[in-house]
Amino acid sequence: MFDALADNLGEVRQRIADVGRDPSTVRIVAVTKTFGSAAVDAAFAAGLRAVGENYLVELEEKRRHSDQPLSWHYLGALQTNKIARIGVVADVISGVSRTKELDKLASVGFAGALDVQVDTTGLAQRNGAPASEIPDLVRYARDVGLRVRGLMTVAPPDPEGARQAFALVRELCDELDVAERSMGMSDDFALAAQMGSTEVRLGRLLFGPRHYA
Repeated sequence: MFDALADNLGEVRQRIADVGRDPSTVRIVAVTKTFGSAAVDAAFAAGLRAVGENYLVELEEKRRHSDQPLSWHYLGALQTNKIARIGVVADVISGVSRTKELDKLASVGFAGALDVQVDTTGLAQRNGAPASEIPDLVRYARDVGLRVRGLMTVAPPDPEGARQAFALVRELCDELDVAERSMGMSDDFALAAQMGSTEVRLGRLLFGPRHYA
């Protein structure tokens, strides 16, 4: 199972190198949603050390069944009534975009790191806060004692829109003095790397098509 993972990972790293980046400077988060714990084991065996999950139950189950030294990233939408549970199992929480989420994370004593999500699409179904609100959200997070690791975004599907989105996030990270630019997924990771991403989130490209129940 996942026999092609090593080859897929090699191709990803080559494509990062092809756009002028050192692959060792771009962290790959293996997004294992729907693939089961075997995908976590395969990712670790391939040398990856960060795993991302979109669903809390999957994150809880996989972390419980894994004894590997991994960094566990929660990538899904945040519901305030589940934040306490998320905070127990996530080392990094991405997708934070509201002060009430930050208040809840602070109240439960979340000791990990977080990324504030920038909405670069303007679509109602997307999470994230508009760029104009990001500086205040980062300051607020710091004021309530949380550790802001960086910013993340899900870019528009068209290449020019994605390029503009990645440039915006890069500029915001520089302005706010945050290190991590979590931008780029299976369809646009090479462009994201070219535009300065420090972390790409890959699922299908590593593991193959997802199989939903």
